[in-house]
Amino acid sequence: MMKSIYVGNLPYSATEDEVRDLFSQHGEVTRVKLVIDRETNRPKGFGFVEMDDNGAAGAIQALDGSEFGGRRLRINEARERAERPQRSFGDRPRRFDGPRDGGFRPRENRPPREF
Repeated sequence: MMKSIYVGNLPYSATEDEVRDLFSQHGEVTRVKLVIDRETNRPKGFGFVEMDDNGAAGAIQALDGSEFGGRRLRINEARERAERPQRSFGDRPRRFDGPRDGGFRPRENRPPREF
């Protein structure tokens, strides 16, 4: 059976191949996923490794607290992500970002600005 491992405090320069090489010393790695920030497209400094149960236990014990790329790794068994409640916008007042009169007016139909 496969086990997912949380890998924290990774150097931002770490690649999936480097992490795979590190963990493959302890068993067969089936998947490596480094988490990337959606807005900046840069690594967040953590990720997940999937490997068989026996290799995972050995990797967690051997690599937790070890140094990698100048940083001390935090390694533990990944936990299921907590389910977030569905966001409701019903309790917020409505915001209107457009013109208050209800629509778009072409530039030539607008009254001149007064300064």
